[in-house]
This record gives sequence, C-alpha cells and structure tokens, in this order.
Amino acid sequence: MRIGIDLGGTSVKAALCEEDGTLLAKQSTPTRTGDAAGLCADMKLLALALCGERGIAPNQVSSIGIGVPGSFDKETCTLKFGTNLGMNNVCFAEAFQPEFSCTVQLDNDANCAALGEATAGAAKDARNMLMVTLGTGVGGGIIIDGKLYTGCNGIAGEMGHIVIQRDGEPCNCGRKGCLEAYASAAAFVKFAERALAEGRESLLSKNAGHLDAKMICDAVDAGDMLARVLFDEYCENLSNGLASYINIFQPECVVLGGGLAGYGEKLLEPLRRLTIPQTFRSDKRNTEIVCASLGNDAGLIGAAML
Repeated sequence: MRIGIDLGGTSVKAALCEEDGTLLAKQSTPTRTGDAAGLCADMKLLALALCGERGIAPNQVSSIGIGVPGSFDKETCTLKFGTNLGMNNVCFAEAFQPEFSCTVQLDNDANCAALGEATAGAAKDARNMLMVTLGTGVGGGIIIDGKLYTGCNGIAGEMGHIVIQRDGEPCNCGRKGCLEAYASAAAFVKFAERALAEGRESLLSKNAGHLDAKMICDAVDAGDMLARVLFDEYCENLSNGLASYINIFQPECVVLGGGLAGYGEKLLEPLRRLTIPQTFRSDKRNTEIVCASLGNDAGLIGAAML
C-alpha cells in the first residue's frame, strides 16, 4: 500500500493507493498555513485515518509521497520555499514517525499529476508521455521510460517557458514571449479583457473586468464572434508549443490538464488540426493529444507512486 499527499495552500489531501495506483480512500483537511508543526501533525493524522478506514496497519504502507508547490530538496525531503503556505525549510522526512517507518518522497505537484495520469489515468501504461496543465500558468511534467524526468537539479518540466514569439508578451518568469504568456487561462482572459477595453463588441462585455476562461468558452458556444477569434488565436499559440514538445520528445501522448482542458473535444479537435501539420510523423505510431481523466486525484495518485 502507498499513501499520496497533495499539499495545497487551501487544503491538504491524502489518499491510500494500491501498488498499481488504484485509489482506495481519500481524506482532506484545511491547510494550517504558517504552522509547520501543525501541518506535519495533520498529514500524519490523515495518513493514520486512511489506514484506519481501510483496516491497514501503518507498517503495511511501503511509501509516502508528497506533492508540493514551490521549491524543495528531494534528497532531504525538505520544502525549501512553500508557495502560498507561509512556511520555508520544512523537513518531512520524519513527520510520519514513529507510526510509519517507510520512506517519504517529495516532488513538485505538477510532476505528481503527470505521474498520476501516466499510472492510472489518460496515459495509463504509457512509457513516455508529457502532461501540460493549462491553469493560471502553464505547467506540467515529463515521463520518460516510465519515470519522472526532472533534470540534473530536479526542476525540469517548466512546460510554459519555451518562447513562441520573440520579444512577445511579458511573462511572469521575466522573459518575453513564453508559451505561458499566451496559452495559460490567465493569458486567455487577459487578451479578452484587452479586446473589450479597445471597444470590441461581444457578449463578454457584461462581465468585463470579471471574466474567466469558462465564460469565454461559453461565449464561443453561443456564437460570439470575438470569443471565437480569441479562442482560435489561443489554439494557434498553444499548438506551436505542443508541436515543439512533440518534435523533441515524440511521446506516446500529450495529456492536457487544468481548467481549460475541461472544454474537452472542443479544445482537442482544433489543437490536433493545428498541431499535427507542424510535427514530424511516422508511418507507424505518432503522438496522441488527449485530456486528463483523473481530475484532482491525479496529484494524489502520482504522489503515492513517487
């Protein structure tokens, strides 16, 4: 048995999984931000509660994995800088002792989501896959030969920070023209708000200043011309990034996650149509572009599989 923990700024989620990633039980509790000792205690209580719920002894748990936001040191199992957690330099290596004597692993939450989808989700049994998350930013993870690829320093997989337009839109990373500045949900909304401020007519004007990505997608479905233009431009920009990933890695599949992936085939169809002509192809097998299937459980399952 394995336990996976998804450490977020709002809540701490934990799941008990079988060795193949099958999720057996999950529980959650609000995150005690700024309280490292309280956070560690809560995580151990969640792990014990999961074991109790399923009648599992703590010594039957073979590993515990934690998906974290921010920077971390995998070797010492230490959260170095906790984004939105109000705590730094928190070591989790002994947080579950003495009840649990198994190893504790730590990794980026986006990497955990990729591993979860590769283990039990849309890319199940794929040996090579990429996950691209389309949320406030553009993140993701890389699976090569069934294992997470994290580079020489553990931080590989910054999918949003390839440049698709020289001297383009400013990105939060400090560079210009990054994919994240064009293909994140935040960028999608930014371009819509900009168009409305320029006086473009649209159904979206009634929500100006308070738009979200779903509103724009709903307006596309309603036949709104501006929303359609914005969506088409969004797909063109994202396809440029996806084509580059595919040409470099030639994975079995690219899995799209995050809020915008909820648009399903309405997003996938134009992306495939725009991406495929930009990629090197084989007469045998080629990369598939699919949506994630595990939702918020992806990070939990992936953490358990660390």
